[in-house]
This record gives sequence, C-alpha cells and structure tokens, in this order.
Amino acid sequence: MAARLGHTIKAALHQVHSIAGLVLALLLALMALTGAIMSFEDEIVDHLNAGIMHVVPREMPTLMPDELVARLKAGRDLGQVSAVMLSSDPAAAVRVRFARDGQGARPTSLYVDPYDARVLGSPHGEEFFATVRRLHRWLLIPGDAKGWGRQITGIAALGLIVMLISGLVLRWPRRAGSVKMWLKPNLGLSGRGLHRSLHAVIGTWVLPVYLVMTLTGLWYSIDWYKDGVVWLLARPEVSAAKMQPKMSAKTPRAAGDAGPARPIGFDQAWTTFRREEGDHFSRALFTLPADAGTSIRIRSWPKDSMLDTTRDEFRIDAATGRLISAERYADKTFGEKIIANVLDIHRGAFLGWPGKLAFMIAAALMPLFSVTGILLYLSRRKLRRPARPPLGRLVPGE
Repeated sequence: MAARLGHTIKAALHQVHSIAGLVLALLLALMALTGAIMSFEDEIVDHLNAGIMHVVPREMPTLMPDELVARLKAGRDLGQVSAVMLSSDPAAAVRVRFARDGQGARPTSLYVDPYDARVLGSPHGEEFFATVRRLHRWLLIPGDAKGWGRQITGIAALGLIVMLISGLVLRWPRRAGSVKMWLKPNLGLSGRGLHRSLHAVIGTWVLPVYLVMTLTGLWYSIDWYKDGVVWLLARPEVSAAKMQPKMSAKTPRAAGDAGPARPIGFDQAWTTFRREEGDHFSRALFTLPADAGTSIRIRSWPKDSMLDTTRDEFRIDAATGRLISAERYADKTFGEKIIANVLDIHRGAFLGWPGKLAFMIAAALMPLFSVTGILLYLSRRKLRRPARPPLGRLVPGE
C-alpha cells in the first residue's frame, strides 16, 4: 500500500515537473541568459569607459553641483537633470543622469569634468545593459515595473521553485549517501539516458544557486513576498515604515507663505552631506524628487565598501539643507543587512568575483535544462505511443 502511494505521489510530481518545465522552459532560459549577461556589468562598463571616468586633478576646487549643471546645460538642450554622482576622489569625473522625456525615453547620461563642466563623453554599454535589464525583469513589456512583465517573471520564479523541489524528489537515489550517484553524470550513455543524466546531475550541481537566485528574484516581482521578507527579517518599526505606501516628500511651507516654490538644486544637500560625512565616502548619488517635493535622496558608498548594496542612505531637504533622515548600513541588524544586500545575493556578488562567476555559469546553463527537458518529454511520448503493425501484415479479423 505504501509503495503504491509512493508511486502515485512520484507520478504526480513527475507530471507537475514536466508541465511546469514545458510551459516555462523558454521564458526561464531567457531570464537566465539575460541575468548571466549582467553578471559582470560593472566591470565591463568600467573597462569600456576607463578613458572618460577620470580626469587629471588640478590645484583648484571642483565646481559646486548646481554650477556644474548650469554650465553643462548652457547652450545645450539636454533635458532635465535627475541625478548626479559625485566623488571624494579629485580624479573622478561627475556622472550626470537625466529624467525621462514626454515619450518615456531617457537620454543617455554624461561624464563631466568636475573642474570646468567639460563633457567627457557618454558611457558605452549603458543603453545595452539597460535594455538587457528591462528584458530580464519585465520582458520589455510596456509599463516596466508597473506592467504585466513583473507579474509574469514572478510567476516564472514561483514555477522554478516548484520544479527545483519536485526535481530533487524525483531524482533522489536509492543510495542517497553516495556522492557519486548525486554528482557524477554518466557520459557513457547516449540518447535518452544521456539526456536524463545531464538533466538530473547538473541540475543537482546548480540547484542551490537557482534556489538563491529565485528566492531573491521574487523580491523584485511580488509585493506580498517582499512585505513578508521585510516583516520576517527587519525590526518591527523598520518593517512598519517600509510597508507604508509611498508619500510625496514635499516639505510643508510656513503659514502664510504663498510665494512661488523655490527652485530645487543640489548645493544645499551637498553642503549638508559633506558636513555629515566629511571625506569618509567614496561616491554619492544625489537624486532629485520626481514629484513636487524638496527631499533629495542620497545614496553614499563608504571607501571600504566592497559591494554595491552596502551603502548609507540620506534624505536632505534641498531648499533648507535640513537633514531629514539618515539610514546607515552599519546600524542595521543582520536581517536588515540581508534585505539591503538582496541584489548582491541574487547575483552572487556577496561571495566576491568567484561567486559572480559561479552564478553566471549556473545561469548560462539554464538552456541545457530546457533542451534536455523537452527532449526527455518527446522521447517519453514516443515510448508510450502504441506500435503500429508492419505494412503487409494481417491483423486479427482480416
């Protein structure tokens, strides 16, 4: 009875695994390959743009951000500046980013000399990786994070979790303690046997990586999953703050002040930030508010930061220079640091370049499982197909 029940459960898992694989094979392969392409994006972009990311330091102060932007835009129709990347390194160029235009297109960013606002050039590879990222996250479906692409990739990630769990159960060997049975493919086989061996054994190799990728990838696709992770890992007050709906960061005016709104610039925020941080930062990204607010968001990376996500975050009123909030990475709990590092965990960067390489190779192997899975399905259908009698042979009743 127990054996029959086990066989029934295994057959049901096999059906679930096969159906999920057939439905999601091409989509998962696309998401994995685009993720593999982005694995070393930072290193590739830095190499391509090494000639425009640095300047020769001079015996003169660098321009204040607002003056730099004003000089940059003088006589040029560049669009609205949305963010600037400033550095404590006197040899680093300033990176200026622009807001989307009326058609939703974003002009390419520029590297600018911090001493005289001379344009050094546009970063090579920026548009390519931006397109790959939109394909990876939202499948290039209109609306980006607000469109249907986000939900589709989330469903695909949930499907992959189902496939990983069912696949592990289905391939569980009788000699579970044998490392050879788990990790050594039988390359002496051919046809269906070889496909099955490659699918099962290499799938075991990459299963932990795929599980990490999927659990962290769901953070960007499904809101209830993200809220659950925050509730589980963050302090209660932090969890409650992060789950509040986003509100405009508009600073209230004093009573009776009905005058026109002051223009928002970077100088006040830059001055306050330098007073708070001194030269302890390596680079800082200043982002203007997208609405009518006056709160500038600043992401700051310490000089000893090894990961892109180990950063501090400040909000400063651009009109008054008042520090609204300061969220320092060092003050976070262990769980909150995990939340902060979701992206670097997702791509393996938390393990250094060997981790990024391992995650890239694992992602690049996803098409192997799509191909071998489809071949196994087709060969299984062929085996189940009833054999036809040879031509010319009489069948009973004739």
